[in-house]
Amino acid sequence: MKEMALSDCWYWLLLTAVVSYLLGCVNFAVIISKIHHKDVRKIGSGNPGTMNMSREFGLKVGLVNFLFDCIKGGVPVIAAHYIFEGYTFAGSGVLISDLARYIAGAFAVIGHIYPVFMKFKGGKGIATTYGAFWFGLGCEDPWYFMIMLVALILVLLFILITEMGSMGSLLGVTAFSIWQGIIFYDRYVGAFNGYAVALFMLMLLFNFLTWFSHRKNLIRLFAGEEHRTSVKKLHGGKRGMDNM
Repeated sequence: MKEMALSDCWYWLLLTAVVSYLLGCVNFAVIISKIHHKDVRKIGSGNPGTMNMSREFGLKVGLVNFLFDCIKGGVPVIAAHYIFEGYTFAGSGVLISDLARYIAGAFAVIGHIYPVFMKFKGGKGIATTYGAFWFGLGCEDPWYFMIMLVALILVLLFILITEMGSMGSLLGVTAFSIWQGIIFYDRYVGAFNGYAVALFMLMLLFNFLTWFSHRKNLIRLFAGEEHRTSVKKLHGGKRGMDNM
């Protein structure tokens, strides 16, 4: 394992953040809806995300959109992992690739929620966050990838049973970040320093971004006014609920 000082790699980390943000700005909901000769921002809730796509174009189209948004969060994470693989921050024992992956994922989510090409009005970041977490550890060990897949299925089952789409999505993000935070705590418990703290702060950032982007959903939920997410209603493009 080679060591590298922050002064020797900060500009690469900055470049990773910028490229990841620009990739996150690519909104597949808008692209797919334009293929269908419509603009998702002008129909339904106006939210360019998975749930509005499912509601207006059907569940299959919504799932395709979800997959592309996951990949959008995963690709920069994988790239960051392999770019910085085998290096640690000098004197810290913290892998640069660990921090770089979550910098890449976080900025991809920021780009999705606040895209510069769409006047900073994008989606809500759930699928992109899932993609960042999915590949965040999955690129290290395929078993982590499989565990995340099972966890995602459990989130979908929760939404299916309770019809609480926004809450299920947000609880999934929180659970994933806590689980991965525990893994990193165990990894760096003997080398808890500024770099490790930055890694945990990035975990919190994912939660802040997604929960904040759902603030209107949460207000409606606590007021008892939030619509239920019915898979039956989503199938065929009928109205459901905007949560992603």
